[in-house]
Amino acid sequence: MKVYIAGKLSSDSEREKLEEISKLCESLGFETFLPHRDVGLCEDIKDVKKIFEEDIIRGFSKCDLIIALLDGLHVGAGTAWELGYAYSKGIPAIGIKTDESIEDALEYLSAILISSMKIVNSFEELKKEIKKFKN
Repeated sequence: MKVYIAGKLSSDSEREKLEEISKLCESLGFETFLPHRDVGLCEDIKDVKKIFEEDIIRGFSKCDLIIALLDGLHVGAGTAWELGYAYSKGIPAIGIKTDESIEDALEYLSAILISSMKIVNSFEELKKEIKKFKN
C-alpha cells in the first residue's frame, strides 16, 4: 500500500515533520511517497514542470492514501490542491493538525477540507487511523 505525504515544504521544521509521518507509515509496513525526498524542491521557475509531473503523475500513481500535515496558520496551496485531487480520484485522506484544535482552526482550514477527511491531532491518533488501512 502506498501513502502520499503532503504538506508545506518551505522550512526545515515542516520537512522534518513530514519525514516523521513517513517514518511512522514505513514502520507500519507502508510504502511512502514524500515529494521533497523523492523528487526534490522547486528551486526555480524552470523546476515547475518537473515538480508537477513527478509529484502528481508519479507520486499519485498507485497511491492508496494521502496524509496531509495541516499545521500552521494556513494550509499550503499545493497541499490543498493535492487533497482536492486525491478526493476527485477517490483516494482517502487523513489530515494531522497538532498545533491547535480543529474547532479553533475552522477559519483557516475551511469546512470543505474538514468535511472531506478524518483529521487527527496527534501522531498516536494518526497511527491508529493508518492501521485501519492495513490489508
